[in-house]
Amino acid sequence: MKPFAYLRARTTAEAVRARSAHPGAAFLGGGTNLVDLMKLGVQAPDLLIDISGLPLDEVTETDDGGLRIGAAVRNSDLAAHPAVRTRYPALSQALLSGACGQLRNTATTGGNLLQRTRCPYFQDVSKPCNKRAPGTGCPAREGAHRDLAVLGHSEHCVATHPSDMAVALSALGATVELRGPDGERAVPAAEFHRLPGDAPHRDTEIRPDELVTGVTLPPLPDGADSLYRKARDRASFAFALASVAAVLSVRDGRIAHAALAFGGLAHRPWRAHGAEEVLRGAPATRETFARAADAGLAAARPLRDNAFKVGLARSLAVDALSELAVGGGNNRSHTDPQT
Repeated sequence: MKPFAYLRARTTAEAVRARSAHPGAAFLGGGTNLVDLMKLGVQAPDLLIDISGLPLDEVTETDDGGLRIGAAVRNSDLAAHPAVRTRYPALSQALLSGACGQLRNTATTGGNLLQRTRCPYFQDVSKPCNKRAPGTGCPAREGAHRDLAVLGHSEHCVATHPSDMAVALSALGATVELRGPDGERAVPAAEFHRLPGDAPHRDTEIRPDELVTGVTLPPLPDGADSLYRKARDRASFAFALASVAAVLSVRDGRIAHAALAFGGLAHRPWRAHGAEEVLRGAPATRETFARAADAGLAAARPLRDNAFKVGLARSLAVDALSELAVGGGNNRSHTDPQT
């Protein structure tokens, strides 16, 4: 274990100042991912800045009828929040499909967004990995990549982002709030995570000294419902092979509003803009949903062992949209994880 210092921040400003003064520092919320990475030797911060006591643990109404979620809100509390369950069921379902009850009781909203890939080469310090050690290569391209990316990958990285919550936030049009030495700013959730390109070590658009302080959810259009579906190797405590978050509003048999995001397929939640273009104004039929799913996955470039993920994601999207079209989102159970 590499020795490290510990600071319990009393204010957000103090936390940001401490991070600016110590380039090797890391923020500690629930620690469910960071502590694992420290044990593996993947990350070795020389200072942990504990932000768990900051006043960022509330879910509040916004003036426009949306919700603001503090970065320290626990995943289990957010999934169970009445406003989330009623107005944003896809978010509740996504949270409940992640990890296990014990981890959800500890993991935070901000930490969930910032969790790192579970690519086995990234987590094994004896192996080369461009994300962990830039310039060393990406052995996953020719190695074990069954669970890895089919969309948006590059020659430098084929890792996937593991968060279920982030996929739902992307489809729901959320905004991530950040605070750094230069003040506050906001980034759309759909643009917060990066594709790998030639800099796969950069997971997000967050700047080195910035802290995630919250997430804002806009009100959904009238009549819109949402749904999250996930396919995985076992029924719990497993990351997505493919997942989908869908938002749909239907009027007089035609689609008035649609948003679709895929998980488990790329270095970030994949907002399927091509699918959304097909859906808008079209008849709310299974045939339309199939064409939309094909459009949303048209850019897929599977590797040797993961082409099955494209068909799997297509089926999830068609089924989710079909269920929403008949009013299935708010009628689903929000207490059991998706399987």
